[in-house]
Amino acid sequence: MNTTVVIATRNRSAELACTLGKLATLHPEPPVIVVDNASTDDTVTRVRREHPGVRLIPSPVNAGAAARNLGVRAATTPYVAFSDDDSWWAPGALSRAEEAFADCPRLGLLAARTLVGPREEPDPVCALMAESPLGSEPGLPGPKVLGFLACSAIVRRDAFLDVGGFSSLLHFGAEEKLLACDLAARGWALCYVEDVVAHHHPSSSRPPAAWRHRMEARNNALIAWLRRPAGECVRATSPLLRHPGAAAGALRRLPRALAGRRRLPPSVERQLRELA
Repeated sequence: MNTTVVIATRNRSAELACTLGKLATLHPEPPVIVVDNASTDDTVTRVRREHPGVRLIPSPVNAGAAARNLGVRAATTPYVAFSDDDSWWAPGALSRAEEAFADCPRLGLLAARTLVGPREEPDPVCALMAESPLGSEPGLPGPKVLGFLACSAIVRRDAFLDVGGFSSLLHFGAEEKLLACDLAARGWALCYVEDVVAHHHPSSSRPPAAWRHRMEARNNALIAWLRRPAGECVRATSPLLRHPGAAAGALRRLPRALAGRRRLPPSVERQLRELA
């Protein structure tokens, strides 16, 4: 198996145990790395007790989405599949993904079809990716995309490390958007591949939707200041007027965003505008 599964988790030991059990049934069984985001429940002890074959990396702080970077750096395989603590890969999915990466050396990220809940209904994002206006190109395994679901994506490890992985600036929310842009800016292809399948059973232990919307608004503004033209920065920042808390968070992070500002190549900027 040339793919390692990396899971970042926090305070969801029951869901994580289920996911690890599902991954253990795959043949061949992939190596699994769990990065614990400073959980205060029994996550660490339970993983060590019930899944001794899983590599556990306890983080002393909650690093948010960037905790996945620790797992990718620790992996020794050429490809890394991300799962959340409430998602897992279908039988055969990782092998199919490895074929796609081997056939297309410039493929940096593969976005899988994600089936949600016991009814296994496709996530609505899948239809958007399948009908991506960016189209496809000869040699690519599916339509080109500039976004993905982190719980069901597979990366070429070298490509991921090449762009620095998930940004610690964002912590949580819209982190996929920045990574997708940075991969495309470095010339890596991102594709939706319908016959690579992941399962996602969303945890009942989730932040409120209103909180997630605030974090996404904050991070969309920061991403614009990191990578987009001035007009897009203004447009992305204006929604923060409705979210004073998110605006304050963005303001605190703005100096760091400006220090890391790097405009996207015109080709990637055109793709973003086409998607918009």
